[in-house]
Amino acid sequence: MSEPAETQEAATYDVTAVEEKWLQVWKDLDPFRADDASAREKRYALTMFPYPSGDLHMGHAEVFALHDVVARYWWLKGYEVLNPMGFDSFGLNAENAAIRDNEHPATFTYANIAVSTESCKKFGTSFDWSRTLNTSDPDYYKWTQWLFLRFYERGLAYRKESPVNWCPVDQTVLANEQVIDGHCERCGNEVTKRELTQWYFKITDYAQELLDNLDELEKTWPDRVITAQRNWIGRSEGAHVTFPLVEEGAQRPSRNRASEITVYTTRPDTLFGTTFMVVAADAHLARELVTDDQRPAYEDYLEEVRKASDIERLSTERPKTGVFLGRYAVNPVNGQQIPIWAADYVLADYGTGAIMAVPGQDQRDWDFAKRFDLPIIRTVRPPDDFVDDAAYVGQGPAINSANDEISLNGLGIAEAKRAIIDWLESKQSGKGAVNFRLRDWLLSRQRYWGAPIPIIHCPVDGEVPVADDQLPVVLPELRGADLTPRGVSPLAAAEDWVNVECPKCGGPAKRDSDTMDTFVDSSWYFLRYCSPQDDTQAFDTDLVNAWGPCDVYIGGVEHAVLHLLYARFFTMVLNDMGLVGFREPFSAQLNQGTVINQGAKMSKSKGNGVRLGEQLSAFGVDAVRLTLVFAGPPEDDIDWAEMSPSGSLRFLQRAWRLSGDVTSSPGTSPEGGDVALRRITARTVRDAEGLVDGFKFNVLVARVMELVNATRKVIDTGGDSGAGGADPAVREAAEAVTILLSLVAPYVAEEMWERLGHQPTVARTSWPTVDESLLVEDSVTCVVQVRGKVRARLEVVPDISDADLEALALAEPDVVRAIDGAEVRKVIVRAPKLVNVVV
Repeated sequence: MSEPAETQEAATYDVTAVEEKWLQVWKDLDPFRADDASAREKRYALTMFPYPSGDLHMGHAEVFALHDVVARYWWLKGYEVLNPMGFDSFGLNAENAAIRDNEHPATFTYANIAVSTESCKKFGTSFDWSRTLNTSDPDYYKWTQWLFLRFYERGLAYRKESPVNWCPVDQTVLANEQVIDGHCERCGNEVTKRELTQWYFKITDYAQELLDNLDELEKTWPDRVITAQRNWIGRSEGAHVTFPLVEEGAQRPSRNRASEITVYTTRPDTLFGTTFMVVAADAHLARELVTDDQRPAYEDYLEEVRKASDIERLSTERPKTGVFLGRYAVNPVNGQQIPIWAADYVLADYGTGAIMAVPGQDQRDWDFAKRFDLPIIRTVRPPDDFVDDAAYVGQGPAINSANDEISLNGLGIAEAKRAIIDWLESKQSGKGAVNFRLRDWLLSRQRYWGAPIPIIHCPVDGEVPVADDQLPVVLPELRGADLTPRGVSPLAAAEDWVNVECPKCGGPAKRDSDTMDTFVDSSWYFLRYCSPQDDTQAFDTDLVNAWGPCDVYIGGVEHAVLHLLYARFFTMVLNDMGLVGFREPFSAQLNQGTVINQGAKMSKSKGNGVRLGEQLSAFGVDAVRLTLVFAGPPEDDIDWAEMSPSGSLRFLQRAWRLSGDVTSSPGTSPEGGDVALRRITARTVRDAEGLVDGFKFNVLVARVMELVNATRKVIDTGGDSGAGGADPAVREAAEAVTILLSLVAPYVAEEMWERLGHQPTVARTSWPTVDESLLVEDSVTCVVQVRGKVRARLEVVPDISDADLEALALAEPDVVRAIDGAEVRKVIVRAPKLVNVVV
């Protein structure tokens, strides 16, 4: 009798040869090209498209491996799958590289796109490469400009002067979301403030819907993304309160331009405790209010404020600073004149840029009042054991809150808020209001490598949109030193490009020299994938509605606020325009974790970087993919130092050997094969469906490993039938292993499929069918315990009754011996798996 196959010298496949072979087959077959006209049910699998900064890295490898599980599964389940890939190819990295190398940004960009594309293909991803797009291609950004003009027509794109975040190194403005702990997210340098006239999208018009829709999305989106978006939108309910302005000691409003200030507060119930007002030092209102006597001190203070980031200014640990503006306001509830100060802990873009300061109930106001010796009046009663050395921000009844017409004293906060809002409205001194933390989207950038803003500025006609038939406004051919940041866009110096005739009056005019934030490009790219070669429209509405919304969106959690919020906003606007038939772009979302090494984020300085190319060369694509998927839940971080791609490769070789040990013919009926193996196969296939749908890919791999082991056991021992590799249940199991493995390790799966006698490609075969009768258990093992110890195991039918199971257990000889004549006090039965006898 020959030795079992696995005890002989183990056969292996040549990883490199297999990869080269199947890459060519896939190129010839093009198995993942989506057919718009297919009658099959459509699914749209979308992964966040990458920025082409170089070759793929471990983070790309992880997200592509996870994403491919879903896309390939849908193909096998019989869906027509749209799974496109493109490149988010505008941006500062290419522009900075062009300055460094005295090149055009396109040189850097398109060289990297070519490298990344080949690497993606080698990685075995099931992308439809016929739909590839690059956001820096004129035939793409033509439609970005077209969409900007549609937003402009609807009043959703506008220009205003305001203090903005400014990166002095990259020489461009940054949205609030692009400032991380006071530093530029791109270059890491400290961000300052500048006054600039900039373009904005009016995303605040959609703030309430963006918030409300999260209630539905939370069923299929990660909790941390939902929380991040809710916090960023930041809805609050309160009131707008109007404070008349007066000169010190005067009873009439000031003659100066501003006669009143309106502030937004979430706590109008604390109005009686307002003892001063604070205006953002860099707000226009502060410059308007300051008296001539106080202006020098104010200007000096403003210079200091501009050096601090918004994050620093809002820190509760930061010492309070400020300057008196020389002006007073009148508290509408008690007629008291209160001083107006400029300070850095209020931001210019919060509400009106001014707050009513209630030091008794707000710690920052308390600290400011203590610093400048300003009055403090509590309006909420603290508990008796409260130490009187800080603001009280908890619940309690109102105190010190009454005038001749209204008293809030004794009321709880919610009741007091309602009462004071009613009173303010009756006096026309305020009104209930809803406010959002969300600010309009600052989209203009003072850099070259982006989509030009299609507006012409005329001294006579003002802002004039570029005509649709003149799009795209193509970037001029600047390179190297011409791209060096100068505080304004390099396009401003391109005189032949920027100087034009006004489309309206024919007089001299200038193009807008700013370019759009790259998040504009990525807010609609998933729609362009539906008809990427269409040169007549941004996207085909019928095809978008046929494929969309995206059934799953997979990518990094770092985009939880910026990109996802902007894409949602774009989709709502496009729906209002009748261009798409849905209001949310992504039905479900999955975030992958981060690939780290030795417990820390990879970096050259730490010497812990892992090169993807080296891992692929050493272990092969399949082993790396399998390692990434099997490492744990997709959202968890992966420490590569703790991973074993060599172990993954050994498992893949073991699975591959199954296909060579099957000796039954293709198409052989599994009927009559090893029943136990058939049951394991059926359960594995059925469970796999729920595991993929639930994004439990690591558990799926574990189940495939169990099935490989069970199949190997039957091959090596002969199984119940003694047929070994000829047993038709072995073929059924091996084919199931191959199909399931194709979700994760496509190269070895194709090789196995061919060795099993089938034509390629396994990726486009059908999901294995399951004989439902195999899922019904004939018997269940019941554990019988006496005095807490297992005394017997019984094989019983799954639907046995409690009474029958108790009788059977008490009659079992081993149980009788364990009871040994003692009194049975209680028998706990959990049919069909447990009986516990208490004596």
